[in-house]
Amino acid sequence: MNSPTCASCHRPDVACVCDRIVSFPTTRRILILQHPQEQDALLGSAQILVASLPKAKLVIGLSWRNFASALGEEGVDARRWAVLFPDNQSTGEPVAARGGVAVEPHELEGIVVLDGTWSKAKTLWWRNPWLTKLNRLTLKPSKPSIYGSLRAEPRREYVSTLESVAAALTLCGEPPEIEVGLSRVFRTLVQRVRDAQLIPKAPHRPQRKAPGAPRPPKPPSSEP
Repeated sequence: MNSPTCASCHRPDVACVCDRIVSFPTTRRILILQHPQEQDALLGSAQILVASLPKAKLVIGLSWRNFASALGEEGVDARRWAVLFPDNQSTGEPVAARGGVAVEPHELEGIVVLDGTWSKAKTLWWRNPWLTKLNRLTLKPSKPSIYGSLRAEPRREYVSTLESVAAALTLCGEPPEIEVGLSRVFRTLVQRVRDAQLIPKAPHRPQRKAPGAPRPPKPPSSEP
């Protein structure tokens, strides 16, 4: 017999965190591109972002014609948007899009984030070459992901969608209380899933040593 499920977040009642959601108005907009196979993930954090941030939008799919198609709007200046990108040597400085000029974090109007496991995020990146035309905003997390042992990540700098967006908002000049509040809700989700023993601990995967930052996958169409 299946356990009761929340009608809002579609998680088992024992893992539901709808009672902890707080609305955080922001200046920046957030566009979440979610891999179709991620929408039912028990530990998925995109739903918390959409419920907590009035200016967050989630779209599900594998590819979109261009930025305007993904956003569902015309006339938005893509030069004032950046896509979040993991980098273990990042200093938080923006990286310009190919042939463009870097925009400082506080000048950004919006942030695009790819939601899914690392392999699913790579799929989204490869299938949407227009992402290479956006500025890149890189983050270097100061601590491991809240996921802990419940979800294995290939590198320390790979954190949840929520954690990366929360850190990016702080970097862009949004009140730090937003990052604290979002992290608190996500931590509650992870703890409730752990307490209910809904998923086993992820197997330990030793990290590969690398001489430098991981290189982002580049779609063939982005090459001259």
